[in-house]
Amino acid sequence: MITEVFSSELPIDERLTIKKNIIKGGNSEKRFCIVTGTHGDELEGQYVCFLLSQFLQEHIDEVDGEIDIYPALNPLGIDSITRGIPNFDLDMNRIFPGDPRGAMAETAANAIYNDLLGAEMVIDIHASNIFLREIPQVRINVKNADLLVPYGKELNVDFIWIHEAATVLESTLAHSLNSAGTPCLVVEMGVGMRITRHYGVELMNGILQLLKSLGFYKGDVDVESKEQFVSTQGEVEFLNAGCSGIFIPSIDNNQWMKKGEEIGKIVSALEGKVLETVVSPSDGLVFTLRAYPIVYEGSLMARIFKKN
Repeated sequence: MITEVFSSELPIDERLTIKKNIIKGGNSEKRFCIVTGTHGDELEGQYVCFLLSQFLQEHIDEVDGEIDIYPALNPLGIDSITRGIPNFDLDMNRIFPGDPRGAMAETAANAIYNDLLGAEMVIDIHASNIFLREIPQVRINVKNADLLVPYGKELNVDFIWIHEAATVLESTLAHSLNSAGTPCLVVEMGVGMRITRHYGVELMNGILQLLKSLGFYKGDVDVESKEQFVSTQGEVEFLNAGCSGIFIPSIDNNQWMKKGEEIGKIVSALEGKVLETVVSPSDGLVFTLRAYPIVYEGSLMARIFKKN
């Protein structure tokens, strides 16, 4: 059942409408929510929502409880291929829990927040920007780690990153919900403005596994057990460019490296010269890799989980 979460008039006889798909089976009153599209240039979650909605409706007899799918929290951003809310110059994930008496963006954020409150679990799906490609990973604030890490492992992603919160994270959807007692897991994967199909299938199956664990789904789940890695901030190393140029990677993402092994080269198209050979600073897993070729001195090239 498609319902409206928020609607507001826009100029020139248009409306902003945020919708969700409610998929309900069995007798349980429990509620599980999947949200994405907070940033208009992050599209990986669109495919996950499609896969889940299609699968659950085809297997409705195996569903027990309510599963709400919100594919586009920022539909104006998606329509205009912009990260924030157009015309407001706002990052939607920096204004939660919103304000019912505020500007339109704040009232929309507040309506979303209130609609999600009380769910058994919320999965907030993000992609990277256009510059970096991320392997499927769960990111958890250190303050919520004890509660959320076991749920994160059920998603069967490759990597769980427990990190300290910067002040700005206090206004994200996940922080607001977790602070109010509604568990929320943030998933990040892929690259901006693109859909990585095998990542979407992998996460969809992981969500089904979590749904089964929480009693929302009674059917079989096709998930291959994998080795998962859990990291704190101190186990992640950031690799930045030492010069400007064109980055040519030598590896794929999600690859184990030894210290000194080549990750790629920064080259000069004008001079036909290799300006820098980018090597791994330690033994570890490359879970973030530069996707956009143009780099400047200091540009983030990779993030590496250091193996102990």
